[in-house]
Amino acid sequence: MMEILQRELIYIWYYFDIQLHQIFGFWVLGMAIGSFVSVFAKDGIHRLFQRMNGMRWGVFGIVPACILGIASPLCMYGTIPIAASFSRQGMRHDWLASFMMASILLNPQLIVYSAALGRAALAVRIVSCFFCGIAAGLLLHIFYRDKPFFNFEGFHERESHDTDPNLFLRYLKNFGRNVKATGLYFLFGVLLSALFQRYVPQEIMVDLFGGNKAWGILMAATVGVPLYACGGGTIPLLQQWLWEGMSLGSATAFMITGPATKITNLGAVKIVLGMKRFLLYIAFVMVFSFVSGILVNIIV
Repeated sequence: MMEILQRELIYIWYYFDIQLHQIFGFWVLGMAIGSFVSVFAKDGIHRLFQRMNGMRWGVFGIVPACILGIASPLCMYGTIPIAASFSRQGMRHDWLASFMMASILLNPQLIVYSAALGRAALAVRIVSCFFCGIAAGLLLHIFYRDKPFFNFEGFHERESHDTDPNLFLRYLKNFGRNVKATGLYFLFGVLLSALFQRYVPQEIMVDLFGGNKAWGILMAATVGVPLYACGGGTIPLLQQWLWEGMSLGSATAFMITGPATKITNLGAVKIVLGMKRFLLYIAFVMVFSFVSGILVNIIV
């Protein structure tokens, strides 16, 4: 019994070590770039968005709002207080929806992480997240043009932790917080990937998520809801699944529903939206991810 256990542990360590070597550099580089943006560019990005307020761009303002949302390094809990501040200054809610949706789905750090998945998956992730932000803004413009959509009461912009007068120390502290926030998720993701590689036959992955089947895309979108905990933690899993036959469309659906329905974030989203609009948000995410997956499989 002990010999079997030792052999299995050796196999798992073997797969773990290979995966770790393949993806560790992307994780470190992603944190390095993410911390740089957070320390040196975050305030500039948010000032650019703030300057849009009052400009008569109409619905076309959702495009720069979406781009700035992707460039922002903040997660959901950082994005909502910032959006609350913009809302109190009179920012249009369709622009806010585009900014928030894009910011939730993607940031500079996650873009670098996703490079580990290959150029095709990286490009699909960027394009699909951009259009998801655009779609969110358009829907609010069409159906809530004269009505407020968000309720930011009780949300206030948080104090910045990046206050050390020494810029180098400020950067190192931010990088350290990044490691603390993502490190365990990243290692757990690598471990899950190793376990999948050892114990889940490739044929099962192909049957579930492979080919152009709509069922596989729907499954991937659904799995993304409970399984997604951290962007860095899911990259090893996605990399392994793509190697084992997951279609790019299924991966696209997972990459959209995962961050958009991250369990730890949904409570804040529900407070901001209320129950009825919260359900509309979930429906929008699921439908958009499914349609995006279908289109990716058709095009690719």
